Amino acid sequence: MTERQRRPHGEGSVYWDERRQRYLAAKVVGYDARGKRIVRRGSGKTESAALRALRDRVKEYEAGIRVGADRYTVKQAVDDWLELGQGKAGERTTEKHEYLARHVVEHLGARKLKDLRADEVERWLLALAQSQSTRTLRETRSVLNRAVRRAMVQGMVVRNVVELAQIPRGQAGRDSRSLTLRQADDVLGRTVGHPMHAYIVLSLTTGLRTEEVRALEWRHVDLEGRPDADVAVPASVNVWRSVRVGGDTKTRTSRRTLELPTIAVRALRMHQSTQAEVRASAGDRWEEHGLVFASQVGTPLDASNVRRQFRDALRRVPGLNPSEWTPRDLRHSFVSLMSEHGVPLEEISRLVGHSGTAVTEAVYRHELRPVLQTGARAMDDLFSAMGVEEPAVSGDEEGGRGVA
Repeated sequence: MTERQRRPHGEGSVYWDERRQRYLAAKVVGYDARGKRIVRRGSGKTESAALRALRDRVKEYEAGIRVGADRYTVKQAVDDWLELGQGKAGERTTEKHEYLARHVVEHLGARKLKDLRADEVERWLLALAQSQSTRTLRETRSVLNRAVRRAMVQGMVVRNVVELAQIPRGQAGRDSRSLTLRQADDVLGRTVGHPMHAYIVLSLTTGLRTEEVRALEWRHVDLEGRPDADVAVPASVNVWRSVRVGGDTKTRTSRRTLELPTIAVRALRMHQSTQAEVRASAGDRWEEHGLVFASQVGTPLDASNVRRQFRDALRRVPGLNPSEWTPRDLRHSFVSLMSEHGVPLEEISRLVGHSGTAVTEAVYRHELRPVLQTGARAMDDLFSAMGVEEPAVSGDEEGGRGVA
């Protein structure tokens, strides 16, 4: 009988488990903080298979992978992130993430996370692109990406394949709309007397975000100004808060103080008087929050309240379909009207609270002047002052010239 070959030192022990009818292999890979041994195990129908499984478990331990990671699914990773990984996200943001997570769980939830591949994620996104916008695809991928990233930190997977997946182009989303000057004039004139009139006037004439208007307090509104001061101070509004978590504005540069147009001052004074009457009628039911725009009992308005009342106000305006417009379109209209009036892009960016012109151009490009006219007008002014005459143009040339 030949002598059985001795296994290399440190490979681990192997023994037959009668109850499971399998070979089991085990090895001590370290000690925890209490000095207790950390053991990794593998099993198989043969000693070699058990040792191969053990080596895989040891490699996973050395890579920081936890026990049970081989059974950890995409759904478990997403659920764990939704419960513990969102940090200080607000209620509405959390609801949005939960909604987007349904797309992930429905198609990839049962997949073991360690087996998930980048091409598999790309095929899923490509299928999703048949019914969802590019923005939804980007945000849905972000949910999965952050869930897998957290799983890496927790030692449930070695790498994040989602970061390798490309986002395809989805369906065209809803373009933001902008009121023309005539439409804006109709809206301002025909909504007088409606509870949303002051809200509409302030949004349209200052470009405030809806989240900033909803959080606005009377203590941040100065309807009088100080016209008799050494340096006259106009009526103004301090945009220092929003309905975001913590009450901060979207960015640091979003904190700004804006002069109020006369039409906005008049609308806010009328609204202040009306709100005093509503407060008196509500009596003990009124909850004082100091808000400029509040419910019939003084409580904050949510986005659905504002959207519903805004569309109700637009029913007074002939030629506008209320269902096609949202309150945020007033901000887009502000940018459009400022650009049409010749206000420089840099100044528009400051007025709407952007940190630079890049965001203004990217988001509101369709509402900015398509032709930059400053240079041409400056050249005309310069050379006309020098007395340079325009050369004569023949009839054929004149007929072929484009109209500026």
